[in-house]
Amino acid sequence: MARLGRVHEQESRAASYTTLAAGPDFRHELEIKRSRFITVLRRAGNEEDARDLVSGLRREFHDARHHCSAFIIGPDRDIQRSNDDGEPSGTAGIPMLEALAKRETAPGVADLSDVSAVVVRYFGGVLLGAGGLVRAYSESVSSALSLVPLVRRSRLRICSAAVSHAAAGRLENDLRAAGFVMAGTSYGARDTVLRLAVADNADAIAAAAERLQVLTAGSVELAPEGTEWVDAALA
Repeated sequence: MARLGRVHEQESRAASYTTLAAGPDFRHELEIKRSRFITVLRRAGNEEDARDLVSGLRREFHDARHHCSAFIIGPDRDIQRSNDDGEPSGTAGIPMLEALAKRETAPGVADLSDVSAVVVRYFGGVLLGAGGLVRAYSESVSSALSLVPLVRRSRLRICSAAVSHAAAGRLENDLRAAGFVMAGTSYGARDTVLRLAVADNADAIAAAAERLQVLTAGSVELAPEGTEWVDAALA
């Protein structure tokens, strides 16, 4: 089931990407040489959301030695940050960030974004060394990602079609049967405006306009409007 999402004021270069399914923070724990590594993943649409996760976990796990973090934000994945939080430089935040950035969501595709990861570490008394820390933090995030539900987030062009009240119900059913995602209906004094969402590219919009012409014997025109992002289950 597709889910309509936020509207972006400035369109990105990317028309789709993969992110976490909407829902509560996801948690996964590993024990490596007596140290506890608690990974928490959050869907984060901006830096404030991502940093709030770190702040909240610092309060919750106030007695832990480290709260290392990494996040990637935006359809173009242009915001990427990481923090070692006291671990030796480059042994925690960067491996976590690489685990996010290089995660394949389809064969040969690494497009995970809008995700924040924090690994809370309770030291178990055994030193892991730089290489061991890199592997531990990378494995912690990778293991959590292998279990968390993901969705495809795509930018769709919202298009409107004004039809008579009498014809609106049948046309909406026909559009749904043809596989279009309906994005709302509004009612005016003289007609009903159906809104549908199609892939944000010229070919898809042209195909939708042609389909509408066929369904209405050429009596209804398709009017492209703004864009919205939608979530859909991965195939």
